[in-house]
Amino acid sequence: MQDTLGDKLIPTLLRYLGESTGPAMDNLDKAERFGWIGSASEWMVYRKLRNQMVHDYIEDPVVLADAFNAGNQFVPSLIEATDRLVQEVERRLA
Repeated sequence: MQDTLGDKLIPTLLRYLGESTGPAMDNLDKAERFGWIGSASEWMVYRKLRNQMVHDYIEDPVVLADAFNAGNQFVPSLIEATDRLVQEVERRLA
């Protein structure tokens, strides 16, 4: 969810609004200013965890469980951001 919103939907929505897009942090800063996400710096924590879970082969079950538990704590914020972004898209396309 973090990847789809942060790397795909947010840049697409920014371009639709005529905003320039750039590195992920710049796009997230704009998304925060627009009120679409709660915190760009918090989002980078989500992104880092996602990248660790996807790109690193975690063999230690304790480390893997910790990563899943950390990710689970981010779900409410990701759902809130998803709802805000969907509302923004619906508002713009109505």
